[in-house]
Amino acid sequence: MEETNIKDRPLPETEKPDLKSMTLAELEEAVKAMSQPAFRARQLYQWMHVRLAPDYGAMTNIPSVMKEKLEENYSYTRVRMIDRQISKLDGTQKFLFAMPDNSLVESVFMKYKFGNSICISSQVGCRMGCRFCASTLDGLIRSLTPSEMLEQIYEIRRVTGEKISHVVVMGTGEPLDNYDNLVRFIHLLTDENGMNLSQRNVTVSTCGIVPRMYDLAKENLSITLALSLHAVTDEKRREIMPIAERYSIKELMEACAAYFRETGRQVTFEYSLIRDVNDSAQDAAGLAALARPLRAHINLIPVNPVRERGYRHPEDEAVRAFKNKLEKRGINVSIRRVMGRDIDGACGQLRHRHLTDSQ
Repeated sequence: MEETNIKDRPLPETEKPDLKSMTLAELEEAVKAMSQPAFRARQLYQWMHVRLAPDYGAMTNIPSVMKEKLEENYSYTRVRMIDRQISKLDGTQKFLFAMPDNSLVESVFMKYKFGNSICISSQVGCRMGCRFCASTLDGLIRSLTPSEMLEQIYEIRRVTGEKISHVVVMGTGEPLDNYDNLVRFIHLLTDENGMNLSQRNVTVSTCGIVPRMYDLAKENLSITLALSLHAVTDEKRREIMPIAERYSIKELMEACAAYFRETGRQVTFEYSLIRDVNDSAQDAAGLAALARPLRAHINLIPVNPVRERGYRHPEDEAVRAFKNKLEKRGINVSIRRVMGRDIDGACGQLRHRHLTDSQ
């Protein structure tokens, strides 16, 4: 693992040092402090990130005296599954997990022809306030640690027994609002000594925190940056996304251009199609004009209905017509397969329902 990008980032502040958020080099220092041989760090790392050990007791080649010291001095993050919904339509699985402090987050497991993908949360709740998203309904509680982000993936692998080829940080929360933990998470997820997921198979979605987009461009990562755009004028975007009060579309496009220039990675525009809000011919023309200079890929997302927001998704024919208008202008565009509509599929719906029912 490249240490140059994360060595100056502190571990998240927890009651005890967070073992599963540590890099291999940091584990080596911890093992050394316990007067254990250096190779124990690699064994420990393998147990956590490859064998997905549920606890210290499962680590059969770690000596008892070392386990006792680990138990006493370090936290070992595990999430607990509260609910699991499986779509009868497409097999998508929606998970509700409790973090160690009983905070609730959602994750989604999806099967595609190209492999299995997991969408994870980066925060408990969200403060961005996007009108079409259920994640913001209960506000922001806190950000997740790197280990809590990893554990969503690890627990889904334990439960399903499936291999994972792609990870999307697009669930509850704004990833760039949890920047340092996000970058540490990406390095741990893609470390050759751990899960070893290709960085090219990691996507990070942002509603558009411009300064952090510039920071991410300089991290020397090969991930895909997805911008939640959803409107082509500042006026309409402000109606949908409060973040637009801070950063204009012009500023967003400049940041996307910088990301493409620095990384060579194509930027994706996420565009949730909302009936009678942003699905007109004029919207399609404006979207193409924004995407063309960046050679951006556009991912059209028929919005998942959120009862509290009142937004509706367009008919399938209207979605295809919008796609055709973009393609006629030479834009690379896809329609995200609508998944899990029968199981609280939209971001934050399952968590919000549980929180509401418990009140």
